[in-house]
Amino acid sequence: MVGYALEGDDEMETQNNLEDWLAHSGEVLVVGLAKSGAAVAELLVRHGFRVTVNERQVRQDGDLVVERLERAGVRFVFGGHPESLLHTDWQFVVKNPGIPYDMPLIAGLVAQARPVFTEIEVASWFARSPIYAITGSNGKTTTTTLVGEMLTADGQRPAVAGNIGTVVSGVVETLEPSQPIALEVSSFQLMGTWRFHPRIAALLNFFPAHLDYHGSFEAYQSAKWKMFDNMTADDVAVLNRDHDLVRPGAAKLDATVHWFSTRETDFENGAGVTDGHIVMVAGGRPRSLMRVDELALKGGHNLQNFLAAATIAAAAGASDEAIRTIGLTFQGVEHRLEFVREVAGVRYYNDSKATNPAACRQGLSAFPHNVVWIAGGLDRGIMFDDLVPDIKGRVKAAVLLGETQGKLKSACDAAGIPSVTLVDSLEAAVEQAHRVASVGDVVLLSPACASWDMFTSFEVRGSMFKEAVHRL
Repeated sequence: MVGYALEGDDEMETQNNLEDWLAHSGEVLVVGLAKSGAAVAELLVRHGFRVTVNERQVRQDGDLVVERLERAGVRFVFGGHPESLLHTDWQFVVKNPGIPYDMPLIAGLVAQARPVFTEIEVASWFARSPIYAITGSNGKTTTTTLVGEMLTADGQRPAVAGNIGTVVSGVVETLEPSQPIALEVSSFQLMGTWRFHPRIAALLNFFPAHLDYHGSFEAYQSAKWKMFDNMTADDVAVLNRDHDLVRPGAAKLDATVHWFSTRETDFENGAGVTDGHIVMVAGGRPRSLMRVDELALKGGHNLQNFLAAATIAAAAGASDEAIRTIGLTFQGVEHRLEFVREVAGVRYYNDSKATNPAACRQGLSAFPHNVVWIAGGLDRGIMFDDLVPDIKGRVKAAVLLGETQGKLKSACDAAGIPSVTLVDSLEAAVEQAHRVASVGDVVLLSPACASWDMFTSFEVRGSMFKEAVHRL
């Protein structure tokens, strides 16, 4: 199995006891420093493992993180991934989620049957708190944040961590057993799991994404479903009843399924919508929580996110009052349809987290017309023809950048967009959008693509967009 190298039945038999595994405290290789690499290295050193960090970048003078880790006993190999690292008897390897499995060092380690994990797997070994994990192609950051807010309103003092920004290895040992962890997890992270065991796990949706990494849509889906591998009937799987690729998977799970749906409430446990009301369901009995039009978050996708979060929070013991309070007040997360400012009667929105066409479609749907659309980014082999109905009649002008600008221009031409401009920087995109926008228009950064052709992350892209808007 790609993702970790514990394959044979005999090997699983000898390594199935996690306590024995941890007691061995052997040599560990961490590939890729970044925040997650530093945090997991520090965690493992505290537990007696002998850790080597391999980072392809050259060492930077005065790097305080590296200096701190070296004082703790961590060794470093900078400036590439030398083949010599294949000649150490590593107990296991921790790989940065973004590093592909066909990278020569990782491929070589997998060929040697070295277990290759990601940081969330290792962090979970030391968790005393229940983990509530959330994944999906779209909506997981908003849903994870909502869960954190609901549990906070309920007095549970949760940590919010994972793919959302805070590395769980850095906080897992600081929490009391009563403090849950709301954990956003990606397909990249889930591929490297073995004993990862959430008490509640939510799968929101599937849309084609990260196909360059996974190789196929089916492999991408399989990575997401790994989240449920170790769950039992005592655990809760929260699933999207409205999604044709999610719903059938319920029959294969050992966990107890709680549903969320914008269309119905005909299930044993979960959250849904009926007669304009958000309804919580427990034991087959529905109870009204609030009117849909009272929800502070707008848009059909955010209604789904709220229902998913409400289902998770309710399964975690949160009161209806706590869930409703957040529904009435929560306005959204940074980089997801985030209002930036109004300039000369034009409103600017940052939707940098729309890193695939499905997420972009959700952003566009929030505005019926007069949109000046800024889009483009990393080319992952995806075509944008499916966006034509969403931009036709809604987008008045497009400003395109990045590797995909040519493909996006073809979609805009097919939709009959009268003004399409290609630019070579985000600053130039904002300036061009400012020139073509009129009073009452919306300028929307909703890239439909990952950021890595021009930026280190969608957060950096969104922040640079906001800075450029504030300079207008």
